[in-house]
Amino acid sequence: MLTDRASTPEHDTGPDGFGADAETMSRRRALFFFSVMTTVVFALALMIAALSSGGFDLLDAVLTLCFGLTLPWTVIGFWNAVVGFALMRRHPDPAAVVCPLECDPPNALAGKTAILSCIRNEDAERVVRHLDHMIQGLVESGHADAFEIFVLSDSTWPECIAAEEAGVEHLRERWSRQMSIRYRRRRDNPGFKAGNIRDFLTHGGDGFDFALVLDADSLMAPETILRMVGIMQRNPRLGILQSLVVGLPATSAFARIFQFGMRLGMRSYSLGSAWWQGDSGPYWGHNALLRVQPFRAHCRLDPLPGCPPLGGWILSHDQVEAVLMRRAGYEVRVLPEERGSWEENPPTLIEFIRRDLRWCQGNLQYLRLIGTPGLHPIGRVQLVLAILMFIGSPAWVVFMTLAALQIGHAPQSGPVFDPIFGWSIFALVMTMVFAPKLATLGSLLLSREGRAGFGGGPRLLAGAFGEILFSTLLAPVMALAHTLFMVGLVFGKAIVWSPQRRDTHRLKPTLALRRLWPQTLFGFAGMLWLISSDAGGAVLVSPFILGALLAVPIAVLTAWPVLGAWLARVGLWRIPEEVDPPELIKSLGLPGAGRRRAYVAATETVAADAIGGD
Repeated sequence: MLTDRASTPEHDTGPDGFGADAETMSRRRALFFFSVMTTVVFALALMIAALSSGGFDLLDAVLTLCFGLTLPWTVIGFWNAVVGFALMRRHPDPAAVVCPLECDPPNALAGKTAILSCIRNEDAERVVRHLDHMIQGLVESGHADAFEIFVLSDSTWPECIAAEEAGVEHLRERWSRQMSIRYRRRRDNPGFKAGNIRDFLTHGGDGFDFALVLDADSLMAPETILRMVGIMQRNPRLGILQSLVVGLPATSAFARIFQFGMRLGMRSYSLGSAWWQGDSGPYWGHNALLRVQPFRAHCRLDPLPGCPPLGGWILSHDQVEAVLMRRAGYEVRVLPEERGSWEENPPTLIEFIRRDLRWCQGNLQYLRLIGTPGLHPIGRVQLVLAILMFIGSPAWVVFMTLAALQIGHAPQSGPVFDPIFGWSIFALVMTMVFAPKLATLGSLLLSREGRAGFGGGPRLLAGAFGEILFSTLLAPVMALAHTLFMVGLVFGKAIVWSPQRRDTHRLKPTLALRRLWPQTLFGFAGMLWLISSDAGGAVLVSPFILGALLAVPIAVLTAWPVLGAWLARVGLWRIPEEVDPPELIKSLGLPGAGRRRAYVAATETVAADAIGGD
């Protein structure tokens, strides 16, 4: 179980936030939760009304229950988008409204920060390249003496270990006079990544005020690092400061589409969530700054009782550490700014699913942690929502399957759904699902600078339409993957801690079929049902069936390097780092970064005339 070193809060932070007092935050949270609960009740009432046209039996109750389990994340995302859109339109700097953190200037930095690069059997060349550029930026800033680099390895493959040692030696040869660079490898790996960080803080954390946690694919701009340290130094009650991590430019078609959608959704979503979460924000485990003393004292994670998959070491350690930090009286904040903090997204659907299943198993371990004493109410809500993030998948699969079977019998037994209520639910759910992306899209279209950042208005619109279609087809593939994995968890199947394959690579159709045959079979059976069904409501489940049926072609096509390179060349699904890359991104020589800026500038005037407004 979790350590009981801080079973009750040690500190009362008084005013909640640096600019929003406790009363203001209480009002925000009350308003937000009232809006969420009202929407959930309204949606459930619509569903009950839709199912009651021919009576309401046990099957209808099961359908309503499954529908209800899918609602929390959808509804919260919708209201986050509403709040975020309002902030974007009303304030020139909305991030300062929800996170008004004061910052010490770089020349006033007095503390010492350890930069921790946590790796396990990763591409050492990528790790060293990213660290080299970050070190260079810190040296050029004149503040390198405030930092030390630690490469913390849990690697077990001899070739990876040799490459890591050679890479660190290369960094030392270049920068040892300006910055201390150290390498440490654990022979045993208790606690996985959380244990790796814990081991360092226990045995090497003395003398450091802060620790900047990086993953193998992390990259951060020196000005962002300096600003985060300045914020942490200025605000002594701040325990964790999480940067908003965005994707690096990519040539993988899958990564391009995915991170374009993430950029559309994250702006309004992150602003909205920061507005009501305040000092009880999330921690995502990387590209984040920790205050060493309270993290070491209060965020220790002990193994859960029992064996994996739900026992043993906690896989999704980050959110648990966040709620423990808040329990100890320290604040956890997200800096909702889309600059200076990057990662690499999975290049294929197979890698994306593998990462998601690891998160799925880790989040389900929270079932044993919800009752942990002394947690802040928002922290407890976050643990519940993390569980529902994946519980919603089997609920959706069961709902769609039962609804399809019901619709198939409709000609004999009468309509399953009242048409008016049924289509009202469909419209409501689709609006809520895509609200974060549509809110950000609307804000970008109203700004010349916003449109230009994504390649111009026409590309922005085309990319948004294509991404919404793609995410609609991807959703059933992921839902079925989550569902099958959770069934396996019941029988003791657990995820293996293995490195991600981050480079763009071709996916063989045979491998895709071997990994995605359940989705294909489900989609094929659904298509046969769809062809044989003459019920009008069948159109409501057709996107689910089509997405599952096309799982293998989608996986193979979006992993095809030729397609990805072509998309980068023509500028579809571009992100701001490609259109106008920062110097750090330029120095990496990533494909496509900045190559079409002149063309975008030339076409933006035409786009502005077509869309209107600035």
